[in-house]
Amino acid sequence: QVQLVESGGGWVQPGGSLRLSCISSDTMLKFLTMAWYRQAPGEQRDLVAAINDGDHIMYTDSVKGRFTISRDDAKRTLYLQMNSLGPEDTAIYYCNTHPPRAPWGQGTEVTVSS
Repeated sequence: QVQLVESGGGWVQPGGSLRLSCISSDTMLKFLTMAWYRQAPGEQRDLVAAINDGDHIMYTDSVKGRFTISRDDAKRTLYLQMNSLGPEDTAIYYCNTHPPRAPWGQGTEVTVSS
């Protein structure tokens, strides 16, 4: 069964940056669209960004120009570079396919506050 392990979260002040990573145990995911999702406290889990195997990329409007999704299939790793972070970005961040088909990992928590 595929396993997804997210890392790179933490506490950061507004305006700061973080780089999230997600490593997959399954090499077959390189043929699929991969995505980052986030779930803020008390909210549903939402799509943040997605990248397909041809490097076509989409972002939700609230992160355009601030977040960059990328993938390194040789390393089975998905990345999310997050810049100009604001309190509204506080959430647990998860990776998965898009649409989500793999078991969810534990996520990595991002807290943006002063």
